[in-house]
Amino acid sequence: MPVKTIIQTVRDTLHEEMARDETIMILGEDVGLAGGVFGATKGLQAEFGEMRVMDTPLAESVIIGAAIGAALNGLKPIPEIQFADFILPAFDQVVSEAARMRYRSNGTWNVPMVMRVPWGGGIHGALYHSQSVEAFFAHVPGLKVVVPSDPYDTAGLLRSAIDDPDPVMFMEHKKTYRLVKGEVPDGDRYTVPIGKAEVKREGTDVSVFAYGLMLYNSLQAADALAAQGVSAEVVDLRSLQPLDRDTILESVRKTGKALIVYEDNLTGGFGAEIAATIAQEAFDSLDAPVRRLAGPDVPAMPYAHTLEDQFLPDIEKIATEIRLLAEY
Repeated sequence: MPVKTIIQTVRDTLHEEMARDETIMILGEDVGLAGGVFGATKGLQAEFGEMRVMDTPLAESVIIGAAIGAALNGLKPIPEIQFADFILPAFDQVVSEAARMRYRSNGTWNVPMVMRVPWGGGIHGALYHSQSVEAFFAHVPGLKVVVPSDPYDTAGLLRSAIDDPDPVMFMEHKKTYRLVKGEVPDGDRYTVPIGKAEVKREGTDVSVFAYGLMLYNSLQAADALAAQGVSAEVVDLRSLQPLDRDTILESVRKTGKALIVYEDNLTGGFGAEIAATIAQEAFDSLDAPVRRLAGPDVPAMPYAHTLEDQFLPDIEKIATEIRLLAEY
């Protein structure tokens, strides 16, 4: 199988899906002629035309609002929010309209829309290009929130999101775009189910739950600790809404210890939901307190490399937390 980066996988999957289904359209800032700031849509406008790969004004509420309208009229729009930080002007469109359309219409209308949202830090992007917004949207019933962490899952989950009759927020961690590589079957339209976590690394001492860049860092930390006799099980959540609670609980009941790693601010971050689930459903299986490792409660990720490094949970910090739990 060919080895691809995540950004290559996104681009190839979009191309394959647009060639397969003429109702799919892409819209967003610089997605057309420029091919997107990360190159995710490079070459698509030249092949499919300006009506299917459409450059828009710098107005996120317009991008999402127009996509909702297109979805209600028989198309499958894939709006791109250039950086997750920019989605807040469209918050009302996403939450009040897209997510609630099926409920408010008693099932008469639905919004088959995939919002591609590059997110996260570690790219020296500073406060307006590094935010984690997943907790805001995972709170909203009617909206699915998907976070792939490797190329294989990126292709499979993106296809599942396109097939879904309701809105899906498809979150791509920017630092993983070219950092993470993996095999992707060529010519095989496989899908990965939304709402199903996966154990990426089996272990017996500690369960580590992560997504995005933190999944990659957690796997590196677990590999490093294996040489020291510490066996960490690493679970890729892959989907935050719906959340695969069964896989989470099965892992915790196996190891008796849980570490949740995410780069959003600690307080109110999505990891708190996982911690609460474990405390409520698997308390009797715990041999140590549930621990969270996350970004500090500061307003934004700083620009300076040294401070950005201090903000992010890295491989060393994760390894330290795993070791602490293993020795508890």
